[in-house]
Order: sequence, then structure tokens, then C-alpha cells
Amino acid sequence: MSSAASEQSTGATSTTETATPPTTSTNRRQPFGQGFLDTISSGWAERPDIAPPVRPQAPFAARRRDAVSAAFPGKRLVIPAGELKQRSNDTDYPFRAHSAFSHLTGWASDSEPGAVLVFEPRSSGGHDVTLYFRERADRTTSEFYSDASIGEFWIGPRPALEGVAAGLGLPTAHIDDFESRDGDVVLDEDDGLTRFVSELRLVKDAYEVGQMELAVQVTASGFDDIVANLPAIVEHPRGERVVEGVFHQRARSDGNAVGYDTIAASGPHACYLHWTRNDGAVVPGDLILIDAGVEVDSLYTADITRTLPVSGRFTEVQRKVYETVREAADAAFAAARPGVKFRSVHEAAMQVIAARVAEWGLLPVTAEEALDADSGGHHRRYMVHGTSHHLGIDVHDCAQARRDMYYDGILEAGMVFTIEPGLYFQIDDLTVPEEYRGIGVRIEDDILMTDDGPVNLSAAIPRTADEVEAWIAAGGR
Repeated sequence: MSSAASEQSTGATSTTETATPPTTSTNRRQPFGQGFLDTISSGWAERPDIAPPVRPQAPFAARRRDAVSAAFPGKRLVIPAGELKQRSNDTDYPFRAHSAFSHLTGWASDSEPGAVLVFEPRSSGGHDVTLYFRERADRTTSEFYSDASIGEFWIGPRPALEGVAAGLGLPTAHIDDFESRDGDVVLDEDDGLTRFVSELRLVKDAYEVGQMELAVQVTASGFDDIVANLPAIVEHPRGERVVEGVFHQRARSDGNAVGYDTIAASGPHACYLHWTRNDGAVVPGDLILIDAGVEVDSLYTADITRTLPVSGRFTEVQRKVYETVREAADAAFAAARPGVKFRSVHEAAMQVIAARVAEWGLLPVTAEEALDADSGGHHRRYMVHGTSHHLGIDVHDCAQARRDMYYDGILEAGMVFTIEPGLYFQIDDLTVPEEYRGIGVRIEDDILMTDDGPVNLSAAIPRTADEVEAWIAAGGR
């Protein structure tokens, strides 16, 4: 669970009670002696009463809330942050707020489990919007010392209502004041609301674009870390785990976390699209496909893939496959322009993939026949996934948007999406010559659409085969 030490702006809550032992017990909890109970509430310094500055994202989040209010006149809307999720016994996963909640509040890595954003309709029109959450408890309450999930003695400082209100520019209230009603429109239970807040993220505002640029920058440093540590990675019998660990260190030191489970897929593992077991060796002569992204404190994440020759040099066949994938990526980038359909990006990449695998004699039909939407698709055996997806506060952002707004939607300035073609020849695929088997290549970049065309936010990370070899030889950029 995250805390918000910078937002401790007020003293105790209005609720007071005599310190008493907890009513629950476990087979390992020690009873509190009366001396502890008599003194635990006293002897503490006063908390500073300093309001934090308004966060940079606050005005952007306010405009998003205005858009939601205008779209749902007269409706009470309840958007929860979510609760802690159990990992094992009394251990929880780290908390991450629901993306729609964070997008509409601006409350990100330090948000509180159980928080709820409520749009209360006004008779005069519009909504009164309030953020409800469990404020820190006064030190005279037993919660302070006895509740290991929320007590400050256990987890550290927790946010105060006034501090969060000041930082987010949003009225706050204690969660105990929230009244749940029959018929409440809750995000995950209302298709219209879920769709609207998903489509609201299709076009990023200036704050979001800045956070995406930051996420890419930190992710690029993580890839540099991997290249610099290749000798140690090769030496370890589970080198894929070392790759994962090296990247995770960068994600936690310079960001909030990884945006998704890192794929560190060496050798034949690179042909498994979502290989996250990461328990294999990294062997010279093989390629290693690394799909990873850092989620920064705002919860926006990058999503980047690079495929590296472990020995530092591509073999002839590896280079041929790699450069074909890059050719497909470049064709997709060239097709991405304001005013064209999003699916045009995928279609451009697939034309290259179909042409090349047909040229290599891997298809039973021509490239043109393979590209036929009804009777073709033969080339998809070697690239079954799509070429692009929207990216932002979710790695697969805007996932509940309507198809005619997403796949069949029109590209416009402010959209951020991936371009990620690949070729995967599985180790036991008898439709390809033996020298191709076990080779998996993907190149993935994060793209910002502007009025003047696409900008590759991750272009500084080496992409061509020659650039990658020079990168490895130098031990990083």
C-alpha cells in the first residue's frame, strides 16, 4: 500500500475514543498490557498543518470530470478505486487504483484502497463531486496501533482529507459518510459509463503526453541496464530472471513499478507471445526478446520491445528475420497519419509480413491470396497478434471503447499507441526450414500522433540491426 506523507495537512479526525485492545485475536498476537494502553496515545509531536500545493494533474482531471458530468445528466455515478487483493493468507498485493478512478481524480500511486469518487446530481444541473476515503485515524484510536492493514504504526503515514482535497482540487469526505444506494451506477456495472470513460482516454491531454514521454525515458534506461548487465545475465542459469530483476530495479527506483509482467524470452521462448515465466537461460547465439515498460508514479506506462542477439551479433538468418520485422514496423509508421483509420497501421505491417514469408517459400499461397480477408490469413501463423494498441494509464488503454472508435476509429492528434510487428517461428514448426525454428523477433515502439504526423517516443532506443549490435558492443547507449 502506498502512503502520502506529503499530504499530512491536518491533525486528528473528529472521532475520539479510549484506547482499547482489539477485539480480534490470532494464534500469534500478544496481548497489550495496561501500561501500553495507558500511554500509547500520548507523547507524540503535533502533526504539521501545511496544505500541499495543487498537483499538476488536478486541472486536467477536473476537465475530465466535467466531461463525465455532461455525459450523464441527472445520474448518480459511483467510481471506486478498488480494494486490496489477497496474495496469500494475510499478505496482499501492492495496491493500484482502478485506472478510471485515477484518471478522473488525478490520485495515482499514493491513492487509498476503498476510496470512492461520487458524482451526486444537482437539481439545478451538473453534479457535486466528492472523493470519499478512510482518513488516517487519531492516535487515540485502537486502529492506530492494532490494525496491521491500515494502522499508521504498521504502514506509515496515511493521507488526511484536507491534504488530499488541496492537492487534487477536489472535495473530500470520510468514507463513513458515503451512502451506498440501490441503483447506484458503479463503473464496472454500467456499460455506458465504462465505455465513456474508456473512450475519454483515446486522446491524451498535455499532462498525459508528458507522463508518457517520462515513462518511455525511464523504460529506455531500463533497457540500457539490461544491455550493460548482459555478461552477468549470460552467466546465470536462469538469466531471464536476471533480466527481469534488472529492469524491475529501474522501474522501482525511477518509477512506481513495471506496467505489466516483463517478458524476458530467450531462444525458443521468444516465440511464446506472453512468456512471463522467465526461468530460462540466456545463451550466446540465441536472440532474447524483451517486452517491458515502466509505470511512473502517475500510473502511465510505456510498452517497448527490443530483440537482442545475446552474443552481440546477429546470424545471417536472425538478421534477415529481424530486418523484415523492422521493415514492417517502418511501413506501419509510414501509414499512421491523422485522418486515417487505426486499422490501416496493422494492414501496412501485414503487407510486409505476408510478402516476405511468401518470398521465403513459407506460404502455400501467394502473398496477395494470404492477405484476402475471407479466404487468406496463412501468414498469421507467424504473427498471430495485432500490430497496435492504444497506450496510456493502462498498457492496453481504452480497452472498453467501441470498435468503431478503436480498431475502426480515425487517428487524431493526441493519440498514443504502439507499433509492434513480429515474426515467430516456433521450435517445432515443421512448416519452416530448420534454420528458422526457434527464432522469435518483435520490435515495439510507442507512438504519439500529432497534427504533423506520428512521433516515435522510443526512437532513441536502438532499432536497426546495426544499431543494436553497436549498442551491445558499447554496453549501453
